[in-house]
Order: sequence, then C-alpha cells, then structure tokens
Amino acid sequence: MKRICSSPRTVTTVLPATVGWCRGLVSDYWEACRDMAVGSWERPLKASVYAALLAGSWACCSTRPDRASFEAALLQHCNRLGLLSAWTRSGAADGHVQSLVKLGNEGRLRHASAGLFSLVYRSDHAPDTALYEARCSDLAAPWRQLPARLLDVGFAGRWWVLDSRMKNYDVNQEEFKHLPPHMQLAAPPAAQEVERSERLHRESWLALRGRGGDTQEEGQRPAATEETED
Repeated sequence: MKRICSSPRTVTTVLPATVGWCRGLVSDYWEACRDMAVGSWERPLKASVYAALLAGSWACCSTRPDRASFEAALLQHCNRLGLLSAWTRSGAADGHVQSLVKLGNEGRLRHASAGLFSLVYRSDHAPDTALYEARCSDLAAPWRQLPARLLDVGFAGRWWVLDSRMKNYDVNQEEFKHLPPHMQLAAPPAAQEVERSERLHRESWLALRGRGGDTQEEGQRPAATEETED
C-alpha cells in the first residue's frame, strides 16, 4: 500500500483533481457573491432588511451575557440591598435576591446559551450530587418544565428579570399599606405644576423683600423726625 500511494503515477493523478476541485470551489463562491451583489443592487430595500437582521443578530450574540455576568450582577444587587435597613428595602426585591443567592450556594443555578440570549434556571440537584435520582437520565426533569424553572433571561447585555425586580428596591411598599389607595402611588408632577410652584416660590421671596424694605423705611422715619425737631 505504501508503494502504491507513493508512486509518481498516483501523485500526477491526485494533484490535478485537487487543483480542479479548488478551482470549482472558488468559482462557485465567486458566482454566489456576484449574484448577491446583483440582487442587492436590484432590490436595495430587501438587501437593507437582510443586512439589518444580520447586524442585529451579530450584536445580540456579541452582547449576550454569560454566567459570570449574572453572578456579578447578583452580587452587586445583594450589596446594594445590604446597605439598606430591613425597614427601608423592598420586600419583593430582597426575597428574589435572597432566593437566587440560596440556589447559588446550593449549586442549583444553571446557565444555558440559546444563541441570541441566555437563560438561567434552577435544577433539583447540584452538579456533584451522587444520588441515583440526580444521575439517572430517565428521572431528569423534562424540557417542558423549563418555563416553570426559568429564573432570568439575559439579552442585550443585561438580565431583565433581575433588573425589573430591583426597580425601586429602596422603597418598602409595606409601609404605605395603611394609606388610602390614591396616596399609595405618587406620580411625577406635570410641567404646569412645576412652573406654578416655581412662580409661587419667587413671589414669596419678593413679598419678603418688600416687607423688609418697609420695615427699614419705618425705622428711618423717626430718626429723620428727630433731626427736624432739633
């Protein structure tokens, strides 16, 4: 076999075939690129939509968060809540973060990459668990239970569920339950209300200045009267 493969006849037969295959491959790619350029020139709107989809997919893949970013975000939010007292922090945000920390300490947090986004879900056992139900594939949780086990979705460089739970994390809603419903929610003031408040504030200062000036004039009048009498 070695003698046949190393014969000059075999080399002269394989080399032209390889060169012809490479030429055919380059020619096919060249034709495909030329057809793509012609189609883009004839249909610019369709080509722009395809280019935008490809660019968006590449941006989503490049900014897809990983497990390390989730752990860093969880640690950062945990430190933010730790700076607040138990009477100030939000109960929903604190409970969500504490449950994630507990699952992480138990080794039950799992991370999965789905191409354009990432998923974080919980499992029943840690990876190094040696129990039979943890090792047997027939007893593993089916994929149809993934929505119930899903904890967070990472997309465009952020974790959406964790960020939404941390909204107003320094406001304890339990403190406002005794208030009427119309006083439990505070909406930002409108532009007209802000202008009216600023105008009233300026007018209050003008009134104080006028009173000060009148007081000053009244204090000067007796002195002038005394000079006249002298």
